[in-house]
Amino acid sequence: QVQPVESGGGLVQAGDSLRLSCAASGRAFSNYAMGWFRQTPGKEREFVAAINWSGEATKYVDSVKGRFTISRDNPKNTVYLQMNSLKPEDTAVYYCAACSRPAWLAFRGGRLDYEYWGQGTQVTVSS
Repeated sequence: QVQPVESGGGLVQAGDSLRLSCAASGRAFSNYAMGWFRQTPGKEREFVAAINWSGEATKYVDSVKGRFTISRDNPKNTVYLQMNSLKPEDTAVYYCAACSRPAWLAFRGGRLDYEYWGQGTQVTVSS
């Protein structure tokens, strides 16, 4: 079992960059695929990116491809989301989540495939 805790959110201007971190307490962090999701009021939680246990495989939603990069540092039990060229439509609460199932399930982007969730961190991009 792991407990993700997000950090790094904030208020930025369009075109700026921001890096989110997710520190996961617990054991065997490297056994989990990790994902980032985001949610705005009144909308479903949306898949953003996922990474497999080794960091060698990643998946992104089309709207962030080329702008966001997910990475992980297993010795530090941390996963990152580097967000460049931010747009106002990226404004959301960003959640980190852990998936103990095979990575291909995590890469489907379904919320129900992830067992452990953080509390979220707010990202606001002003125009």
